Amino acid sequence: MRVKGFSAAAVQAGIRYRDRLDLGLIYSQVPAVAAGVFTTNLVKAAPVLLDRERLRQGRAQAVLVNAGNANACTGERGMEVAIATGAMAARELGIDEELVQVASTGVIGEQMATEPFARAMPELVRSLAADGFDDLARAMMTTDTVPKTATATVFLDGTEVSVLGVAKGSGMIMPDMATMLCFVVTDAQIVFPVLREIVRTGVDRSFNRITVDGDTSTNDTVLVMANGAAGNPWIDEENPEAARIFGDAVHSVFRELALKIVEDGEGATKLVTIRVTGGRDSESAMNAAQTIANSALVKTAFFGEDANWGRIIAALGRSGCNFSPERVSIAFDDVTMVRNGQGLGRDAEEAATAVLRQRHFTVTVDLGDGMETAEVYTCDLSVEYVKINADYRT
Repeated sequence: MRVKGFSAAAVQAGIRYRDRLDLGLIYSQVPAVAAGVFTTNLVKAAPVLLDRERLRQGRAQAVLVNAGNANACTGERGMEVAIATGAMAARELGIDEELVQVASTGVIGEQMATEPFARAMPELVRSLAADGFDDLARAMMTTDTVPKTATATVFLDGTEVSVLGVAKGSGMIMPDMATMLCFVVTDAQIVFPVLREIVRTGVDRSFNRITVDGDTSTNDTVLVMANGAAGNPWIDEENPEAARIFGDAVHSVFRELALKIVEDGEGATKLVTIRVTGGRDSESAMNAAQTIANSALVKTAFFGEDANWGRIIAALGRSGCNFSPERVSIAFDDVTMVRNGQGLGRDAEEAATAVLRQRHFTVTVDLGDGMETAEVYTCDLSVEYVKINADYRT
């Protein structure tokens, strides 16, 4: 898909990796309405601090993103590098440097040189193309095994509006936000307050419901840019139906990218939906789902294809969720293993084990205590995860 007025590119800059794309750029022909959400980690990378300040104006025209170095925990020098590299892109593009967002991903705590950016910037800008987003998605990868893109199209009063998103993420994935970068571009014509609300609610329903390993990072960024090139009637507070339709499109892109991140979790072999139903309140249901999804014992059981429901109910018991154990039911897809707090025997376990052999499945935990439901998306925890993270810096 191409989105009117947007282009992207990626080059081999040699920031950390050899012979692979590691520096990318997104460019809008005109300043775009922009909204973003960033990591909740107290430790924030220099690009996050810079971008949050620049986004106060609600506009952006370019995003410069590198892989291999997170530019986090790098002090004043790190901020100087973030500002300097953004300024390089602005000069080459001929735009205001305050309209450039910068993003980094990779190793924490290492200073980043500006020379690779300076050498690569002319080629990077020359390479900008409407179909350059696939290359951009590859340039953002660190331990990712596949690039991640998603698209959606809607019609607003007969006008076609396009949405395109790219993301990276594989490890250090945990709500709120994750070690992930996500950039979404759209040619929709929309006012800032409405876009900001769409982004915030969409992140809460997607990226804030995924976990690979329970760790929240320093660089997490979700940024949406809308340049208005589609020429649709304005999406604003006076047009709630258009806001709903467009918001659903953005949210669908968010959710698709979020699930791709979990499925590509470091060493993952399973994509698992943890669904908690019958909660007394929404907070309790979410706490229960997140605790189960983050349990190392539960996740290793998924990897071993072991239908060990005892680990699930034990995790539930320490989640802080108020429930009655004798009311709990647990099912793997449509196979019920536990009813009223007790297992249903060997036949049920064998059927559930068959479910666990699948690449995708759902674990449903019914608390039997109310009407609230919550979903969290997780993966298994494999031997490969340990190997990847033991060798990450080398």
